Parts: sequence; C-alpha cells; structure tokens
Amino acid sequence: MAEVYDLLVVNGVVVTDTETGEFDIAVKHEKIAKVVPRGGLSGVSVKRTIDAQGGYVMPGGIDSHVHLNEPFIMAGGRCADDYEPGTRSAIAGGTTTIISFAPQSKTEPSLLAALAETHALARSNCYSDYSFHALCTNAGPVAISEFPSLRAAGISSLKFFMAFEDLQLHDDEILDVLLQARRNQMTILVHAENGQVISWMTKQLEKEHLFDPKYHVNSHPPMAELEATSRAIALSTFIDVPILIVHVSQPAVAAYIHEAQLKGLPIYAETCPQYLFLTREDLDKPGFEGAKCVCSPPPRSTADHEGIWRGIENGTFTIFSSDHCPFIFEDIEGGKKSSISPEYPNGRFQYVPNGVPGVETRLSLALSADRLQLQKFVEVTATNAAKLYGLYPRKGALIPGESDADITIWYPELDSFKLKNDMLHHNVDYTPYEGQTLNQWPRYTVLRGQIVWDRDNGGVLGVKGYGQFLERGISSLAGPLRPEKDWNPRDF
Repeated sequence: MAEVYDLLVVNGVVVTDTETGEFDIAVKHEKIAKVVPRGGLSGVSVKRTIDAQGGYVMPGGIDSHVHLNEPFIMAGGRCADDYEPGTRSAIAGGTTTIISFAPQSKTEPSLLAALAETHALARSNCYSDYSFHALCTNAGPVAISEFPSLRAAGISSLKFFMAFEDLQLHDDEILDVLLQARRNQMTILVHAENGQVISWMTKQLEKEHLFDPKYHVNSHPPMAELEATSRAIALSTFIDVPILIVHVSQPAVAAYIHEAQLKGLPIYAETCPQYLFLTREDLDKPGFEGAKCVCSPPPRSTADHEGIWRGIENGTFTIFSSDHCPFIFEDIEGGKKSSISPEYPNGRFQYVPNGVPGVETRLSLALSADRLQLQKFVEVTATNAAKLYGLYPRKGALIPGESDADITIWYPELDSFKLKNDMLHHNVDYTPYEGQTLNQWPRYTVLRGQIVWDRDNGGVLGVKGYGQFLERGISSLAGPLRPEKDWNPRDF
C-alpha cells in the first residue's frame, strides 16, 4: 500500500538557518517526513496540500521571552494576556513555540512550587507549544537545592533580575545561582540593569517633580544597563557558566558583549522589536499616552537602531524575542492607568506597569524591515532559541525524521498595509506599533502538521489545548570553557 502523508507543502522557497532553495515538504505523524527538490513529491498520496507558490517556507517561529498571566508586583495587577490569548496571538503571528516564565515571588522559597502553579495556568489553554524558564527572585537554600529537580522536570533555563527591589538578586545570590546552574547544565538569562542606579535616579527625578511617563527613560540611564552587563559577564566568567543578556537596548552594551564573545566566552545576547522600532520620543507624548511604550530597559534613540541591527547581522545577538509583557492601557486597577491619581494626572512613571505587547507582531516587523538576510532571520527568530534552550532539532529546524512539522509560510509578496491593533489577537487595547507599515504577514502557520492559522481562509484555525508542554534538554551552543573541571574556590 502506498504511503499516505498528512500534509504536503509544495512550490515554496524553503529557508532554514543554513540553506535556501526550492524544496517541497512532506509531513506525517506530526513530523517532517521528507524535504525534496521541487516536484519530487508529485503523485504521492496525501490528505491535504498547501501550494506555497513562490512564498517563503520557514521553521515555525520560537519566541523565547514571553510573559503571560504573571503578576506585576508594583501595580498589584497581572499581565493582560493569559495563556489562551497569548498563544493564540503567537500562532497568528507565525510563532509555533513560546517559552514563558514560572515566576517565584520573594516570599516563596520554592521554584518547584512556582513551576506547578504556572503549569496549572497553562495546561489545556495553549494554542502553541510551550515551555517555561524558572524565574528566581528568592535564591535561598530551598531554591538552590531544586535545580536538579527542575532539570528532571524539563526546565533547563532560569532567569534572574539585577534590578527592581521585589525581583532582584544581589551578587552573592547571583553567584549561588550561577554555580548551581553550571553544575546542572542550565542556561541563565539575566535582566542586566543596575537596580540601585535606577532607584537613585528615580529619587532625583521625583525631587524635581518630574513624574510623567517620559521620565521613565531618564530613570534607566544607559550606564545602568552597561554596568550591570559588565558585572554579569564578570560574575559568569568567574564561575565559567554561559549566560544570555536579555532585551539589550543599546549598541554600547552590544559592543561590550561582542568583545566578550571575541574572547571565546559563552556570552549570548537577545534584543527585541522595541529597540528597533520605538524610541524615547514614543514615551514623550501628550498626557499619559507615552505610558503605552514604558518598558525596561526603555527604548533609546533612532540613532541606536542601526547599531542594534548591526548586532543582529554580525552575530552579537543570538536571539530576537518579543519580551511580550502586555498590560491594558485603560485598566485603572492593574493596567497602565493604575499609576494615575488626582495628585498625578499624567501618572507616576515609577508605578507604570513595565512592558509592551509584541508576540504577534515580532516576526512581521522584522521581516517587513527587509534588513536581514533570510537565513539570518530564521537563525535569530527560531533556530538559535531552539539550540540555546534545549529544543533543537525537534524545534527550529526542518530535518526529516527529527523535527516537528512546525512551519510558517509567508507570501511571495504582499501589498503594504498599516498595522492596527484590531488586526491582532491579544487581550490588549493597543499595540505600540500602531501605524507601522508592513509588507509581510504569515499566510499559514502549521503546528505539528496541523494548520492552525490561515490568513486568507478563517484566520485562527487552531484550538485551545492543542499546544503541548515541551520538556527541554541542555543547550547545544557553546557551554563552559572548562566543562570537565568542577568550580573550586581553591583555584583562585
């Protein structure tokens, strides 16, 4: 009996991180079954065929920095998107896998307890596949002892903050985390800003009665990010453990990271759309409007955009993520407007919830910019995240017999259009990229062989609960310089 495939994708231009060519793809049992030169699948039996004539066919996007259903401590609210609208937005924007966070609070000693709570929020609610980074804010003995159990549970990465009193770890705690991460082959994500500098600057601004959203930028000076990045690299080098600096906002920080990379150090970096498409002027709008673009680190200047693009092109940036962290603008309880009061009619910048939505717009913004070579685009939006976070080659690739059939199919060409929030599928009343001119949007998103997004015929076709939790292994990118030798204080 002839073999019957579940899906064929034919007549497209297949793009991976290493190759571009005219290939056809066969899918069976949720996996990539064959990738053959165009026309090589003619005559086979198949249940469904997508004619991708002239369009780009790529591995499904991986967004490895997404905040969903998380509390925002200073405002007392939560992210506007829970796992249902957040992952629905993901597939509509061409992303088939997200990695969000399992946040531990300062009063919770256990990382495993936070993981269990996050599993309960995500389970049966996801349109995309998903995993979690542990988010450590209390690096006490309980949390440190749980690293082996996190690994056994399929969690091979952990994030910590160097800023914000309710989140940050101090250097001795950071060293505890880094050492335990090295011993358990975990990847560390670092929010690198100097929290004490930010607090001090906030006090100086408020002494001058400067409270409007635009002063959020002043309270996060470039030096705070540069100093913390330098310190994070120094601490991680001391322990000999790989780290990723998340959401880098400025070329000076990218240059410092690049210098470390040239020395052979396992230092990785991530940037986001807000540092390519927004500027500090977006926070300087009449009244409270600028609060829509409050995030940390803040957007910098137009001149900085070029340096960030160059950092993606030259490999300084391993990953291009969204840092999707949405809050409803009009929400006066836990959203952006929760910082407004009679005394502060334009809000008080230090209490504006930090974050912008972006999981659905990440890929289209970057592709429409027509700045990156297509293989580099795939590398930074999918493949590198899969490699760094222990998902490759199941995710981020189109390898027969090994890769899930996660595919994003783009148009050959598309008339330009202006982005509007009502086009999007998140639970947010704005997008900071409103009015941005785009010339691409995913035509199809395929998750494990199922068409979950068809822009021309029904939009979201996927169903809540189809998304699976992904247990992750160790990074396949460069790790410690001396992996065979345990860290020992007597060596210094």
